[in-house]
Amino acid sequence: MKRFYSDVSIAEAEGAYSVRLDTRPIRTAGAKPQLIPTRALAEAVANEWSGQGEEIDPDRFRLRDLVDYAIDIVAPDRAATIAKLLAFGETDTLCYRADPEDALYRRQQMLWDPLLGEFEALHGIRLNRVSGIIHRPQPAEAVEGMSDILSTLDGFTLAGLHTLASLSASLIIGLCALVPGADPDQLWNAANLEELWQAELWGSDAEAETRLARRRQDFLCAFEFVRLLGS
Repeated sequence: MKRFYSDVSIAEAEGAYSVRLDTRPIRTAGAKPQLIPTRALAEAVANEWSGQGEEIDPDRFRLRDLVDYAIDIVAPDRAATIAKLLAFGETDTLCYRADPEDALYRRQQMLWDPLLGEFEALHGIRLNRVSGIIHRPQPAEAVEGMSDILSTLDGFTLAGLHTLASLSASLIIGLCALVPGADPDQLWNAANLEELWQAELWGSDAEAETRLARRRQDFLCAFEFVRLLGS
C-alpha cells in the first residue's frame, strides 16, 4: 500500500490519546476508535506511522497491532483472555525441569529459580516444580492467586501480557515483565533457555536463528508495550 498521509500528530480524546493522520483519527482494525491510555504509548505508535516510507510495511506496526488487539479482542471479553493466561500459568515452563542429574537442570535452576522466587515472594504464591514432562496440577490456591492478579489488570496490559506469555509459554515470565526495573534480556534468555541450550550443544541453522530473532523482536516489542503503559 502506498503511503496516503503526510503529517502524524497526537490529540487528547475522551480521557485518552488518539494518533491522527493529516488530522484524521485512526480507527482499529475492527473499526473502533483507537484510544490509547498513555501519551508515551501514543507517541510510540505515532512514530511507527511517521517511520513508514513511500510503501507502508505492515510488519512495522507491532505496537499499533497490540493496541488494536487490546481494543478489539481483549476489551469485549476480558474473561476469555484471562482464561488463556491462566492456562499458561497452570503449565508454566518455569515449573517443568529436566532430571536433577542432567546438566540442563542446573542451568534451569540458575535462570529460572530467581524469577520464580521473585514472583512467589511478591505475590505470596507457591508453585510446584516438576522434573519431567508429566503434568502436575498447581495448587488450587496458587491458581486462584494468579487469577486474582490478572483480574486487576486493564485490557491493554492483558494484551501485552498475552503476547509475552505466548512467546515464553510462561505466565510467570510475563508477570515478571510488569515489575518496574525488569530486565527484558534476562526474561528472554529464561524463556528460551532450552532452545539456547540445544544451540550451545549442537549448533543452530540459519532458519532457526531467523525464527528466534523474529520471536525476540516480538517479545521485546510486547515488553516495551507494557512499559509504555506505565509511563
